[in-house]
Amino acid sequence: MRCAKVVILTFPATVSETRMRDRLISEFDKALRTLFAPAPTTRAMPGASLPEGEMTDEERKHAASLLRVDHCGEVCAQALYQGQALTSRDPALELRLQQAAWEETEHLNWTERRIKELGGTTSLLNPLMYAGSLGIGVAAGMLGDKWNLGFLAETERQVESHLQDHKQRIPSQDKRSLEVLEQMRLDEVGHADMAVESGAAELPEPVKQAMKFSANVMTSTVYYI
Repeated sequence: MRCAKVVILTFPATVSETRMRDRLISEFDKALRTLFAPAPTTRAMPGASLPEGEMTDEERKHAASLLRVDHCGEVCAQALYQGQALTSRDPALELRLQQAAWEETEHLNWTERRIKELGGTTSLLNPLMYAGSLGIGVAAGMLGDKWNLGFLAETERQVESHLQDHKQRIPSQDKRSLEVLEQMRLDEVGHADMAVESGAAELPEPVKQAMKFSANVMTSTVYYI
């Protein structure tokens, strides 16, 4: 009795399919590192050489909670930049987004370290916030580069305002945290300027207000969780 031979034909992946697969693996790895691995930095943590300020337990808890919000904001920024870079049509813009994302990675490092110094923890909501921000970034990029840049510029303006507010709410004796927030603020201003210089479109006012509303929901929740 003869057994029939079954021939299975396989086709090699095309170059574009291979690149897409490698890109997806790289982006997934980037997400895992953002959420679960210590963030890298090449710059020294601002304020690291300053003495620890005298604070009550309640003040330290308050400072750690504010920095938890800032840390989650940087997680969201990583996802936004990742999504925007994925759908950007301009290779030069993609490089700028990647450079800005690197500086945001340093912010992750600084805020996480400072939170631990204050005895706090990062937010349990980070994975959820990351996923939502990644989707927003992809959508912004698909609208075209000028709107992609416009979304980036407005995001950074709102983050800069948010950091300025936190500087006023952090206990004044917590100089170390204040130094971290100030350097982050300066970096965000630079990112917004880069977007404008690259041709960012001005977003409609209703879009700006919607962004502010979603940011307020995030900050009021992450302060506690």
